[in-house]
Amino acid sequence: MALDQSFVGRTYPPTEPYEVGREKIREFAEAVGDANPAYTDPEAAKALGHPDVIAPPTFVFAITFQAARQVVADPQLGLDYSRVVHGDQKFAYKRPVRAGDRLTVTSTIEAIKSMAGNDILDVRGEVHDEAGEHVVTAWTKLVARAAEEA
Repeated sequence: MALDQSFVGRTYPPTEPYEVGREKIREFAEAVGDANPAYTDPEAAKALGHPDVIAPPTFVFAITFQAARQVVADPQLGLDYSRVVHGDQKFAYKRPVRAGDRLTVTSTIEAIKSMAGNDILDVRGEVHDEAGEHVVTAWTKLVARAAEEA
C-alpha cells in the first residue's frame, strides 16, 4: 500500500541533545579507517583552526538516522520498516561537528514516491547545536520494498 502523500512536509519535534565526545569520534574514525589526525588529536585539530577534534563527515549519520526513527515509527504513516532498505545519504555542512557539541535533529518528510510498487521516503534532518547554530543538513532516502506476491 502506497504511503500517504499528505505526510510530505510533516516535521517532527527536535530530538534530545546528543553530546559529541572525543572518544566516540575516535572510535568512529577508526571504524571507517580514516587516520586524519584532526579526528583524534586535539592539537592537530587546533592547528587547523578548530577548538577541539572534529568528526569525520559521515559521523552525523548515526545521530540523524536515530532521529529519523520518529518518522519511521509514526503509526499514522504506516511504513513497514521490516521491508526498508537504506537507499541514499547526503550531507551539506555549515561547519564540522566538534567534540563537545550538543546536537539536536529536527526531521522533516521531504518527499514520498511510489515506483514499481516500492515506497521511497526522503527525510531531511536539520542538525543544530545548543546555541541554535545550524551545523549540517542530512538527507536520508529509505526504500520500502514492495510486498512479494503470494
